[in-house]
Amino acid sequence: QVQLAESGGGLVRPGGSLRLSCAASGRTVNGYAMGWFRQAPGKEREFVAAISWSGSAIRYADSVKGRFTMSRDNTENTLYLQMNSLKPEDTAVYYCAASRTTGIKFGLTEYDYWGQGTQVTVSS
Repeated sequence: QVQLAESGGGLVRPGGSLRLSCAASGRTVNGYAMGWFRQAPGKEREFVAAISWSGSAIRYADSVKGRFTMSRDNTENTLYLQMNSLKPEDTAVYYCAASRTTGIKFGLTEYDYWGQGTQVTVSS
């Protein structure tokens, strides 16, 4: 079993930056692909970014491409999402997720473990 805990959310003005972290406990996430998803009020949970276990494959949703950067530190069992040039439409609860296999994954149903989420609010 893997437990995930997101942190780093908060209130930021448009154009600002935040760095989200996702710390894993229990079993390590070595060998696990991971991803970030977000859910805004009244919206379905949507894909943000995904990374393979090795970190060699990283993909982003079109809505965040060029603004967000995903990385992982497998020795620390931590996943990161650097969010720059934030827009009000980025406001959402951000969730990290882990899949038990190594290959990069994009769909909600492909992930086995989820964190509780961290709130990101972009507003002036």
